[in-house]
Amino acid sequence: MELVWLEDFIALAEHGSFVRAAEARHITQPAFSRRIRALETWMGVTLFVRTPQGTSLTEAGRAMQGGALESATRLHRLREEVREVAGKAARTLQFAATHSLSFTFFPRWIRQVEKGAPIEALQLHTESMAECEQRLTQGRVHFLLSHRHPEVPTRLDPGRFESRKIAKDTLVPLIGAELSRKLGEGKDAAAGLDPEFLPADDPAVPYLAYTDASGLGRIVSHRLRSNAEFAPRAPLFSSHLAAVLMSMALENKGMAWLPLILAESEWREEQLVRALGPAWDIPVEIHVTRARTTLPAFAEAFWERLTTRD
Repeated sequence: MELVWLEDFIALAEHGSFVRAAEARHITQPAFSRRIRALETWMGVTLFVRTPQGTSLTEAGRAMQGGALESATRLHRLREEVREVAGKAARTLQFAATHSLSFTFFPRWIRQVEKGAPIEALQLHTESMAECEQRLTQGRVHFLLSHRHPEVPTRLDPGRFESRKIAKDTLVPLIGAELSRKLGEGKDAAAGLDPEFLPADDPAVPYLAYTDASGLGRIVSHRLRSNAEFAPRAPLFSSHLAAVLMSMALENKGMAWLPLILAESEWREEQLVRALGPAWDIPVEIHVTRARTTLPAFAEAFWERLTTRD
């Protein structure tokens, strides 16, 4: 049994696709498939049902899933603790953060937290929400920074993980100023449309969407499913990166729900403008999440500092 086999198992169970799981693990699909087969051979059972539509866990695979997560987490923690005792590991705080929070929010936030008590060392892993969650569940980072919405369930088991709200943000439907002007030309104010904004059910408004790997995508999808006024449409373009969607909006390619923490400057300078009225804004929270198991002493001290700052 190898630790990488457990990590591969967890990735495939999460993604339901050999292609996507191999990409997440940064190896080729044939090499990834060989490791999954090696794990199944070692276990003596079939763990996955393979179909043209994707991959799902067998009954044995479902029975193994919780234990695999726990075992991978314990092994990562054990290695960290042993290396620390041997003096071979730096006291480095390990963070995973989604891209939208890494660019602007994380540097400002960590400076505020450090005031009066500098952090010895830290490392930031910037990835999609799904990959960040994997890092946390596997014990490869101490903390996860992400957007959260109270009505959208987290994929992290509340019995195993806890979080703390550290800031607020808003997702705003924004569009390039030039495209907004073009789409707004000839709108019939007498028809009852707000002359300042585009109608939410207008299929002429190109939609820039987040992929399923995005935490922001989960939040936006939940909001749109709960409001029939937004006409279902195929997105013109999809990405798990808010920064990429913002670039597309700035190029006047369509409308995207963008976090103000990322897009505030472009909005203030009117490179991006509202596509829909304020009722379509989505208030969100920014959370730090950790495992409920005991962290190394320096990471516990950091968490204690967060809980006593207010």
